Amino acid sequence: MADSSSDAGRDCPRCPRLVAFREAWRSRQPDWFNSPVPSFGPVEARLLIVGLAPGLQGANRTGRPFTGDYAGDLLYRTLLDYGFATGAYLARPDDGLALRDARITNGVRCVPPENKPNGQEIAHCRDFLRATIAAMPNLTAIVALGRIAHDTTAVALGRRVSSVKFGHGAIHDVANVTVFDSYHCSRYNTNTGVLTPQMFRAVFAAVRAHLDARSHAATTAALEWPNP
Repeated sequence: MADSSSDAGRDCPRCPRLVAFREAWRSRQPDWFNSPVPSFGPVEARLLIVGLAPGLQGANRTGRPFTGDYAGDLLYRTLLDYGFATGAYLARPDDGLALRDARITNGVRCVPPENKPNGQEIAHCRDFLRATIAAMPNLTAIVALGRIAHDTTAVALGRRVSSVKFGHGAIHDVANVTVFDSYHCSRYNTNTGVLTPQMFRAVFAAVRAHLDARSHAATTAALEWPNP
């Protein structure tokens, strides 16, 4: 489900370097998506996952976040295992995979050269992240994948980066939302042992426990509410 107020249009002009890169790849690969990648998943979800930016041959090619590259293999397998997705992940946007109580977005919506957005590009795109957060009425938890995603999320939530320090497995309460930090699930991080599948799963186990505890508390409170 897309929300036009929180997703950049196909020809977003905000970042000249990213526009030039996008246009170059449209010429080279006209059948690819080659546009700002919209968020994926229901706006009613309680969980938002924030990545860095679309991968060149992943989301930039397919048009769905984390679809078509190794990072998506690990992310979607984990989401399926913890009940945040249904169906099967086949690395293409028409595979029928659906998110359940989860939504995925990126801090920067366009693919950057060498997968490295600069500070101005991150700031320009933060408006879309703020709008994505604001559009989710039931938002309770955010998973930030990597330091850049963590930092731009903290700023989007109105906090100074220095007051909310990134660390894998760290948990922060920020503006009525609980932020869970994880190293990015990139092939580089997993190949070098910076992030193991077990470490990644532990983050989502914590998220699942957090959401289940909130659901239980809400149910208990409703049962205990005195009848008129």
